[in-house]
Amino acid sequence: MRNRRQNSDSHRDERSAWDRGIGLLARREYSQRELRARLERAGHDEEETAEALTRLRRSDYQSDARFGEMVVRTRIAQGYGPARIRAELRSHGLGEAVIRRMLDAAETDWEALAAAQLRKHYGSSPAADYAERSKRAAFLLRRGFSAATVRAVTHAEIGDSDG
Repeated sequence: MRNRRQNSDSHRDERSAWDRGIGLLARREYSQRELRARLERAGHDEEETAEALTRLRRSDYQSDARFGEMVVRTRIAQGYGPARIRAELRSHGLGEAVIRRMLDAAETDWEALAAAQLRKHYGSSPAADYAERSKRAAFLLRRGFSAATVRAVTHAEIGDSDG
């Protein structure tokens, strides 16, 4: 068993950047920046990594657009707001214009999503006082919703309890 493990480890070390990239992309989408970092961390030099990334992109195995769309869908489903999603996409090297198009294409009602997050986290009862409302607003801001959205949702919550 030990010899087999040693052989597989040495075989693994000899894999090309292309092979390693294909293996990574078979499991999930990666941004170009993230894939480059992984390949270089695995010991592939910059030139081999760049060639592999170019081939992967040309073969449509790696796509920043596809990666970005996956992140947008996933984060919206997890209840995150546009600022948090935008920051994550930026950290992966996607440009602002591309990010804006992806968020617009998602056609998300951010107020409804923020309200759903409030209900999920705090239940259906409205905030008891100003301190509780501030706590709820801070929660939504941390999740990446804009101040205008947070204000609209937290004030709508108060309006619901008045009427």
